[in-house]
Formats: sequence, structure tokens, C-alpha cells
Amino acid sequence: MSQSADQPGRQPDATDRPTIFVVYGATGDLSRRLVSPAFFELARLGRLPRRWRLIGSGRGEKSHEEFRGFLHEALEEFGPQPSDGPWEEFAQNLLFAGGGFTAEDPGELLDVVGRARADLDDGTGDDAQVVHYLAIPPGAFLETTKAIQAHGLVEGSRVVYEKPYGTSLETFEELDAQVQRVFDEEQVFRIDHFLAFEAQQDVIHARFANPWLASIWNAEHVAQVQVDIAETLDVAQRASFYDATGAFLDMIVTHLFQMAATVAMEPPADLGPGALQAARDAALQDFRELDPSEVVLGQFEGYTDIEGVPEDSTTDTLAAARVWVDNDRWRGVPFLLRSGKKMAADAQRVTLVLREPADGPYAGQDVEPSTISFSLLEGGAFDVAVTVRRPGVAGGLAQGTATLPLDSFEGSGPALPYVHLIEHVLTGDRSLFTGVEGLRAAWTCIERFSQDRPAVQPYAPGTWGPEAVDELAAPGQWFLR
Repeated sequence: MSQSADQPGRQPDATDRPTIFVVYGATGDLSRRLVSPAFFELARLGRLPRRWRLIGSGRGEKSHEEFRGFLHEALEEFGPQPSDGPWEEFAQNLLFAGGGFTAEDPGELLDVVGRARADLDDGTGDDAQVVHYLAIPPGAFLETTKAIQAHGLVEGSRVVYEKPYGTSLETFEELDAQVQRVFDEEQVFRIDHFLAFEAQQDVIHARFANPWLASIWNAEHVAQVQVDIAETLDVAQRASFYDATGAFLDMIVTHLFQMAATVAMEPPADLGPGALQAARDAALQDFRELDPSEVVLGQFEGYTDIEGVPEDSTTDTLAAARVWVDNDRWRGVPFLLRSGKKMAADAQRVTLVLREPADGPYAGQDVEPSTISFSLLEGGAFDVAVTVRRPGVAGGLAQGTATLPLDSFEGSGPALPYVHLIEHVLTGDRSLFTGVEGLRAAWTCIERFSQDRPAVQPYAPGTWGPEAVDELAAPGQWFLR
């Protein structure tokens, strides 16, 4: 195979180092829906390296052409459409290595990697770097890590681990000990794709770029912080995975903890690759050990009727928790986290609920609290709800909301989270990835809860969960209700 030509419209800051991406689990659901479309989007934007190959690794047998057809179908289903970009050029860079990949048997991978290295060699001695992307179930992380070491694919490489990176403090420590034995920390990228949402990033930039907002980002002015990820969908397409995991492990201790830490973190020295990750990690280390009495688990009625779900399943399809951050900025402010399936709406929001007036004519009056809210859906939005005088002779108070759609700026458009993440791996930017100390703190925070889980309570589909969820927000209430 001849080297591909420079990409049309290729951005000047895209890396020039030849790169071989190895996607383990390349024919799985995650790769098909999210990872592969992100690679094609990067090709459309001209942000892949000048010389690259993507090798799909899997247990099955596929020819290179069959793998290209597989990804073409994935793009037709999930976008971007092949007709919208340089599909033919992109496809020339796709290879497949079947037969699996273990420490005992590398399957076809070593041969295909060798072929890719030869294709990318232009005689300058600039050897290709390898990026290992583990789009596989977390139970396979350890074995694949050992196989990468066994077959000499560690030196000069980078490795990307999907979440969850462990399922408890014990499994986290076991996995990370092996990873640290094999890789230097600078080589490791641990994904939580919610950190790459456009609006999630804007929480950071809006706070620090606007002094008025930064000045009220503390316990003096904020009564509650709420992080809500609600879905109207059920789990029918992934019932077996979900029943073994549940909402708390799938969402709360991963995505929502990271989002809460993004809100809670102290101002970093700068917005460089390491500073944001370090600031989030430090915030997570201030999370108080989770009290099981401040966690509510729910299961929507009809869940056990889904094919693949045991009749006696006690898996939580909704989880809500009240988390406390023990530092001077946030002491006494509850962080309310909620996520679930078959809820009343599809919503993803981070909301700061401001305190009611402490003095003046409205002190002690029944005034709707002002809020600052970030929607994470689609392009994102920034909302500020304020109380004003109602126009007219009767007067009185009314609350209105000013909304700034974050995709409304001329010449801008939201990028998929995985587009951000893969490009950051290429550039070595760790700002959108989880840190090992933060993950350790998160798993430590839930140790008591893991040993004393509250009973799962039923809730009707199309609601906001069991009544006990509302009690977590008392004396206030959930922004989404």
C-alpha cells in the first residue's frame, strides 16, 4: 500500500509524527458508534497526522476490505456520512488484524503493525508511534495490557483506557498497579468522555473568564450544586451489561463525580494540559466519604420484564447522591448528583442554585432562587435565571431565564466528545482525561457505600424517581422537576 497524500485542508497544528492507531474491540458497539466516527471526523477536519494507519483488532476474521465496509456502514448509521468527507483516502489507511490479541497469542496484530510501519517509513528514520486504544470491556483491560508488554509494543507508545477504570477501589488498584508496571504515567490516557462535552468545558472557561461569575463560585453565594443526567430511554439494547453494572457505577462514580469535581476545583495555575487534570484530582480528594443514607437507588417498574434481565434483579436504573466537598470554598454546600433511565425528560445539566437574599427587603421572603445552569445536550447552552419586578400596575415578582446557546457563535460548531479526546491523545494534552489520584479518591469515597448499599426502590417510568430523591434536595428542590 502506498503512503497516503497529505490530507486536503489539513490543519498546520496537526502532528507530523507518523502514527499507528490500534483499536482493540474495533468491531464492538463503542467503536462503531463513537470511536470510528470520531476518527473520520478528524480526517474531515484535517487533524489526523500526515501519515497514519488505523488497525482494527478483534477476535473474528475480517479482510481489510471487509473492515473498511464495516466502518462505512457504521458511518452511514451514526455519521458523519462517508459522502461528506474524504472516504476513499480515509479507507486506504484502514487495516484489520484478526485472531484476537493475548500475551500467549498475538493473532495477526504484530504482522499488521509491521506492515503499517513499513508503509509509513519514508526513509527519514522517523519511526511511527503506536496509540493503543482499548475500546473493550473493562474486564479485558488487564489481559490486553499484559499482551502489549509481552509483544514489545510499549516503548514510545500511548495507551487509552475507556471507563470504567476499575469497578471498586480494589479492582482499580489491581488494574493501575499493572498499568504502572508496564507504562510510564505520561503514556496513559484514561477516558471519561463527559469531560470533553463542549458545555462541560465551558463551565471552566465561563467561570474563569468572567470575574462576576468567579466571585460567586463559592459557599457564600451558592446553596446547592446539582448535576443531572436524565434519560427517557430504557436499557433494552444493553441489558446484560447494564444489569451487571447499574446506574451508580455506570454514571455517578464516573461521569457525575468528574463533573462535580470540575465545578468544585480550585482555579488552576493555567489551562495547560496538566493543570486542569491536577485541579480536578485535588477536588476529588476533598470529597467526603459517601454516607449510604445520602444515596437513593431506584429501579423503574417493568425493568425485570426486559429480555436478558433476571426476574429477581436488584440493579439500580436510577441513582442519586448527596456529596460533600470538605474545603473552604464549598464546605456546607451539598452537591446533588442524579442519573437514571426511563425518567421524565432527556436532560444533562450542571446547575448552581444561588442563596436567597440574606438581608434587605426580600430577606426571609419566599423568593425563587436564582440559578446559573449549563446544558450539556447537543451544542450546549448557558442559562441564567433571575428574579425581576413583574411589569404592570399590580407589580410583584417574576423569574425569567436568559439563555445563550453555545453553538450560536458565527464560524463555530460543536465537536463530538471523542473528536476532542482522540486529538488530545495525539498532542499529549491530558486536560480532558481523568487522573490516577482523582480516580483513587473517587473509589475511596464510595467504599463505605459499596459495603452498605441501600435497598433499591421502585419508581414509575416517566417520573423523576422515588420520592426519597426529592428529600435529598431538602430544604431546596431539584432544578429539573
